[in-house]
Amino acid sequence: MNNDLNHPRASDIRVDLLLIATMIPEGSRVLDVGCGDGALLDYLRREKNVDARGIELSPEGVKKSVAKGLSVIHGNAEEEISHFPDNSFDYVILSQTLQAMTRPDRILQQLLRVGKRAIVSFPNFGNWRVRLHLMLFGRMPVTKSLDYPWYSTPNIHFCTIRDFVNLCRELDIKIEKSMAVNSVGGRMGLNAMALTNLLATQGLYVLTRE
Repeated sequence: MNNDLNHPRASDIRVDLLLIATMIPEGSRVLDVGCGDGALLDYLRREKNVDARGIELSPEGVKKSVAKGLSVIHGNAEEEISHFPDNSFDYVILSQTLQAMTRPDRILQQLLRVGKRAIVSFPNFGNWRVRLHLMLFGRMPVTKSLDYPWYSTPNIHFCTIRDFVNLCRELDIKIEKSMAVNSVGGRMGLNAMALTNLLATQGLYVLTRE
């Protein structure tokens, strides 16, 4: 393991991103859609020797990624991903970005066109804190995972874990692995859908084609 302090260690990136990293085998071909500043890709490249590529809408995110030596293109993910050939990657990651897509259903299909597997995480709008806030105050909540006011949020398609599972079923997408994630990014030991939908702040899924 490289201990260069100029690059991310496990303690330097979000816990939910570390959970994603544990799912990716050594030497995989990886595309991170909406890769931000490239922290996860850089970690995967250094710790797991992956072939790391990314797409990012924010010019600042692209600048930071490129400064790390990463191959990241600037553009709208829903448009740019269509330029990649079928089965270009072993894993395609969409972390905390699904809710910002114009057509979440279409982006899921694209992820599984260009990748053998997709890893998708998203904030769970069915969490009990969100429900309680709406019930008590009648206003859209602002939380750690939903941290924009309603009028300026990039999140245009909020969904619950149950919504996501139902969408996968409608699209004939197989859920190979699932995790419920709490407010600090830790894995929760929940099995029942009702409890997961109520208690988890994030859902994390590994998807494959049926």
